[in-house]
Amino acid sequence: MKPIVSKDSVVYFGQECYTALNSYLEKANHSKICILVDSNTHENCLSLFMSKIENEYDIEVIEIEPGEIHKNIETCSGIWNALSELGFDRKSLMINLGGGVVTDLGGFVACTFKRGINYINIPTTLLAMVDASVGGKTGVDLGNLKNMVGIISESEMVLVDTEYLGTLPVNQMCSGFAEMLKHGLIQDVQYWEKLSDLSQLDFEDLDQMIYDSVVIKNKIVFEDPTEQNIRKYLNFGHTLGHAIESFYLTHPEKPTLLHGEAIAIGMIMEGYLSSELLSLTKNDRKDISDVILATFPKINIDKKDYQDIMNLLIHDKKNENGNIYFVLLNTIGEAKYNCVVSDELILQSFEYYDSL
Repeated sequence: MKPIVSKDSVVYFGQECYTALNSYLEKANHSKICILVDSNTHENCLSLFMSKIENEYDIEVIEIEPGEIHKNIETCSGIWNALSELGFDRKSLMINLGGGVVTDLGGFVACTFKRGINYINIPTTLLAMVDASVGGKTGVDLGNLKNMVGIISESEMVLVDTEYLGTLPVNQMCSGFAEMLKHGLIQDVQYWEKLSDLSQLDFEDLDQMIYDSVVIKNKIVFEDPTEQNIRKYLNFGHTLGHAIESFYLTHPEKPTLLHGEAIAIGMIMEGYLSSELLSLTKNDRKDISDVILATFPKINIDKKDYQDIMNLLIHDKKNENGNIYFVLLNTIGEAKYNCVVSDELILQSFEYYDSL
């Protein structure tokens, strides 16, 4: 597959990943290389990756605990200290081998260590391949608030090799699928329709679907790298989705929600808001809900939690001048940003989801 070029990075696919990587490593002459993994990718992905490196380099492996709960400044501090103790300098390289937590956090660590060292993302989950590792957003959570501390700075390259997906649990695959559905909803109705009927697809189609998803995201990011306007489209489903994810993350008695599972709920609810405020038809609203619920089982959100979840909306990064802004749909394939929604309508979107 042809590499996808962004402003400051390149996304490579399949075996071409390692040709590009080895060429880069040979020319760059980095003083040291750190490979950041979590315990899952250390066990399941590191040996495959190391087998692809052709020459000898001074490589250290740093492992972190897996999961969103560890995506915080405390984890960053541990990595910064480790890098310092191991003698890493500004000519060093960080390779982030993992899912969205590893690529988000690793990118942030790289961008801030000694005021910035180069980094490469190698996503090992579907979510990271189509979303988290592409576009230069790095960062960590602040308590239960998602991605509140970070920087936009693209990696040297992103390597997408679906061989890493072989050990991924089904729920993690579904989590990534939510972001692919989102890309269709905000920008490409034909892509949405293709994804809507999974019975016509098989695993051999996955590489092309991932490629198409990255093309959609890259086109938006290329035009608006710092999220001044159309990059906000990528937040469809995320205003309510992030609030739900944050709420469940800090309430251990609640079921654990993966990022994509929370965004799936957010897309259904924001689809409802779109039909109430914009021109999205009720038929399209039903189609969105049906397609998502065919992959993501409905979660019971207790009515007494609605207000607590809504209170988290004030921390959404799209907000400006005290206004809570949503990304909504005029129609499938066409989004609109900076939509203001009343509390009454937001409550109705919870009730809509509950009614399905």
